[in-house]
Amino acid sequence: MPTPGDAPGDNNLALCKEKCAYATHLSDSLSFTFLSSEKYPTLLYSILLYHFAAVIHHVAYTAAVIMQNLTEEKTRPFSFSFGLAPLECPPPAAKPAFAIEDVKSPFTLRSNVSSTKKKEKNKPSYTFPVPQPKLESQWREMEWTEEQKASLMKTISSYRPSCHEGTQARVLLLGPVGSGKSSFISSVQSVFNGRVTNRAMVGTSSTSFTKKLQSFNIHGQKGEDPTGLVLCDIVGLGGGEMTGLTLHDILSVIKGHAPEGHKFSPDQPVRSETVGYIKKPGLKDKIHCVAFVVDASKILTYPKDLSTTFRLLRKHISDLDIHQVALLTQIDQMCPETAKDVTQVYKSRIIQDMMNKAGDLLGMSTSYIVPVKNYSSELDLNVNNDVLLLRAVDHILQYTDLHFQDNAPQHTGPKIDLGI
Repeated sequence: MPTPGDAPGDNNLALCKEKCAYATHLSDSLSFTFLSSEKYPTLLYSILLYHFAAVIHHVAYTAAVIMQNLTEEKTRPFSFSFGLAPLECPPPAAKPAFAIEDVKSPFTLRSNVSSTKKKEKNKPSYTFPVPQPKLESQWREMEWTEEQKASLMKTISSYRPSCHEGTQARVLLLGPVGSGKSSFISSVQSVFNGRVTNRAMVGTSSTSFTKKLQSFNIHGQKGEDPTGLVLCDIVGLGGGEMTGLTLHDILSVIKGHAPEGHKFSPDQPVRSETVGYIKKPGLKDKIHCVAFVVDASKILTYPKDLSTTFRLLRKHISDLDIHQVALLTQIDQMCPETAKDVTQVYKSRIIQDMMNKAGDLLGMSTSYIVPVKNYSSELDLNVNNDVLLLRAVDHILQYTDLHFQDNAPQHTGPKIDLGI
């Protein structure tokens, strides 16, 4: 019987086909043996063993032929046996099919399989970029100290609108259901309280607990006067159409027409007949800044038409000369390093990428967006997390004050009513 060493090339392939046909015949014999097992039980085991070994023998031979035809190097064959005729097959290739090369990246793959038609020795390697979630330095400057926390708290506590007509800055939080609007309000108040509290009731990720317009005065530390900041909570936006919230109602809130505690309903928009409707709102009734809130862990799964909703909102809000910023929540769900240590937030490529995606979703520059980590399951405050939250509030107040500066009454002429 010819072997791979005696009959290379086409003879081997022809013999391979013959062996495969014989293996098929042996399989049929096995089936016959099983059918005959009731009449000849004593012969069953010996016949089974023989046929099984024969099938393995010929399958192995076929594999040996294929290996030899794929290998260019002529090497001395080695043999092994299953108890029947000895089989010879070439040893495995000296080089693996793919090798890892450390050229520029530890994940550069180079193919070592040569072609019989054309050798491509100088073919460039396939390089797969290695994700690097951590940068060497922060891409936004931050100080993570107790002194920085105290400084930010003092700045926020002492804030008062630059316009004399307004005693408080009213900021409206807008975002999808479960994005973390109410959690942000509770987290900010927790920092000033010195312990974790849930002042604004929080719902689940799929349902909005907030059903009405609620304004939360952020109180200063114990014994201090209330801050000049009011965070306004409202029902969350739904995918596609706004669930329980229309564009008309949102603009009514911003203009100051919607009364405190108004419960929103799509079939009952805010109008002059609404109980508590403010016909001639003053500066203290209006919204002075809008903060959009988006969940970093859901950015890739938000409905496509949500971006259209955001852009439509931004256009109409901009027409009212209201500045807008954005909060990126749930950052700890996206980056393991940040989850362990929030001071790594501005060193994380993952968070940086999520910031860019949030900017695309909202249609705004990332300079308006700040990442935050709300308190959820924690019972104790963390100074680094407090600094991140307070920095977000300070960011909001900067744009809020721009609104007061832009809308400050002119003293050169008669007083003008700024009602919209």
